[in-house]
Amino acid sequence: MHYACDHLHLRSRDAVAAASFYIATFGAREVKRVGTDPVQRVVLDLGGLAVFIEQAPAEIAPAATTPCLGIEHVGLRVADIEAAMADLTARGVTVRTGITERGPGLRIAFVEGPDGALIEILERTSV
Repeated sequence: MHYACDHLHLRSRDAVAAASFYIATFGAREVKRVGTDPVQRVVLDLGGLAVFIEQAPAEIAPAATTPCLGIEHVGLRVADIEAAMADLTARGVTVRTGITERGPGLRIAFVEGPDGALIEILERTSV
């Protein structure tokens, strides 16, 4: 059996605003919108990963505080973590943890996305 990643599904109180964040901040590209007034879902391409952002009704509980069980964060790889974090900070993105060394050739930081989504920024170098 072969499995392949198809998509990441997020829920948001404001799917259009959340999509705008991923577009402006990480260079995602909007692929399509499903439904109107309000939109039901915005579909993005984020570096080759399909991201579905669904408009969540008011009764949906907010995201769990991390660390938590289940899917905790999405990781985005960059070539230069210092430049990426400087860019994100300049854009006003909330930094959860600054750059840390996690082992030979791996440096990470965490930022916060819409609706409390945790996003890891990581740089891998060959050792």
